Amino acid sequence: MQRIEQHASFGGRQEVWRHASSSLHCHMQFAIWLPKAALLGPPCPVVYWLSGLTCTEKHFIKQAGVQAHAARHGVIVVAPDTSPRGDCVANDEAYDLGQGAGFYLNATQAPWAAHYRMQDYVAHELPLLVESHFAANDARAIFGHSMGGHGAMVTALRHPGRYRSVSAFSPIASPSQVPWGHKALTAYLGEDRESWLAWDTVALIAEATERLPLLVDQGGADEFMATQLRPDLLEEACKLANHPLTLRRHEGYDHSYYFIASFLSDHLDHHAQSLFT
Repeated sequence: MQRIEQHASFGGRQEVWRHASSSLHCHMQFAIWLPKAALLGPPCPVVYWLSGLTCTEKHFIKQAGVQAHAARHGVIVVAPDTSPRGDCVANDEAYDLGQGAGFYLNATQAPWAAHYRMQDYVAHELPLLVESHFAANDARAIFGHSMGGHGAMVTALRHPGRYRSVSAFSPIASPSQVPWGHKALTAYLGEDRESWLAWDTVALIAEATERLPLLVDQGGADEFMATQLRPDLLEEACKLANHPLTLRRHEGYDHSYYFIASFLSDHLDHHAQSLFT
């Protein structure tokens, strides 16, 4: 691994690392904020953040203000890139497919299958890397925004017992039922819509074997809410399955990092409560 950035921050250190990924067959970058405790001694819990469409590993660490909240709790925060990247990696001219739009799944269709295995990377390779190279223990939490909110919930649901808590900002609740998802799932997984359900939070909740409480924040002025995000579908699915959900709607807030920064403290509190018990 190669450290390409480091900055002192709130008593800890914000770093960015580059490494060769065995899951994605390309070089990847991830950001990691290390609290003072992780720099000095005992291993700390880790909160994984998954960003949305078009983002890299740097958007969250530069725009959300997460370092202050993570320092308050003494947790490590890891934010990977949103897709494989490089000249050898398949891409599309549109912002919602290809590089920057990995959707945190394992693609099965050409040309995407060669590199787009973001689920394997996020759920397996990255935690193993973090826990073997940093003072990190195996107490994990996961959250994200938009496409990353979808990724966080799906990853937690697909891997019961791996995460102690999960939350999301403005998640794509049911990609199999919205345009963003139709485009991505068709490209990455093919035309068989039954196969899409393995990557759909609403579908997975119905058969979940673990009932981690979901904390979801949604901006009331979010331009994507009614057509792409559909929090109503998540609310209905959780009600039918008796799955614990706290869905908070905030009037006047949009889809931006201003929204994320406004309520990020609550999400770190939510995760810390589970990580330290």
